[in-house]
Amino acid sequence: MASIISQCSLDVLRQAAENLKTGGLVAFPTETVYGIGADAENSEAITRMYAVKGRPADHPVIVHIADLDAVDYWAKEIPDYAIALMRDFWPGPMTLLLQRTDKAQDFVTGNQEIVGLRMPAHTLALNLLGEFKKLGGNGVAAPSANRYGAVSPTTAEAVSAELKDYLEPRDQILDGGPSLVGVESTIIDCTKDNPSILRPGAVTAEMIEESTGIIVVEPDDKKVRVSGSHKQHYAPQAKVYVDGAAKSGEGLIAMSDIETPSGAVRLSAPRSIEEYARTLYSALRGGDKEGLGVIHIVPPQGEGLAVAIRDRINRAASLG
Repeated sequence: MASIISQCSLDVLRQAAENLKTGGLVAFPTETVYGIGADAENSEAITRMYAVKGRPADHPVIVHIADLDAVDYWAKEIPDYAIALMRDFWPGPMTLLLQRTDKAQDFVTGNQEIVGLRMPAHTLALNLLGEFKKLGGNGVAAPSANRYGAVSPTTAEAVSAELKDYLEPRDQILDGGPSLVGVESTIIDCTKDNPSILRPGAVTAEMIEESTGIIVVEPDDKKVRVSGSHKQHYAPQAKVYVDGAAKSGEGLIAMSDIETPSGAVRLSAPRSIEEYARTLYSALRGGDKEGLGVIHIVPPQGEGLAVAIRDRINRAASLG
């Protein structure tokens, strides 16, 4: 069973990078959620990472990179608007889908001709990726560190609780504190003339249009597979309902101005959209920890990050 490493010194990160380079798995924090990482060019390590997650083999994974220099290694025919997005929002909670080079093999792309790239905005993650690069590594494939379809972890403890029975002793869980954003990165398709959002996140359509001067359009290819796109995803063990009608003994997640019905268990009462995103997954996990059979959620209204929150809630309730 992999242990949690809380004091992540430079020596620890170097050891973790060496572990990745020799085929091990390393769970690490990003600003969105915790990921379970493997060398993106090591097919055996990727296969084991899929097995640890219980993830379908044709489901693509996102390659995390240390700097912009790595983009050309993985991607080609990069449009100018994608470069503008990289400059404005990397490091940050944004994944770009680009035409792949032959370095991005089928076991990373899910047999698609596109590859997802991201540069996370977390000091520990960037330092780990930097140490990995010094060893000759070009990128770390790192989906969320949970079993497939389950709630993404936002703490090292949640990673351990989710995957401890599947990881080997050589694998590592790096503790970088709670994730600050709390929902996964925005996935943007940059393979067409106009960008389109395939998974909403903290980088919104308005931000993309302001950065690029190009209108964000609806996806025209529903066959593109991306992380977190399954109809039922981000789901706890409890049954999730998108309403506020929590009865006694049932859980409730809603903004702080919404009262808790008598006898209901209040799992989260965020005072802002940002706090809602940051605490959503931990609240869902909290409901399971308390053994609740039902959780009611009142989604936040509005645009921007609220769109991403509603997307995750609908998938948790199988409404995606």
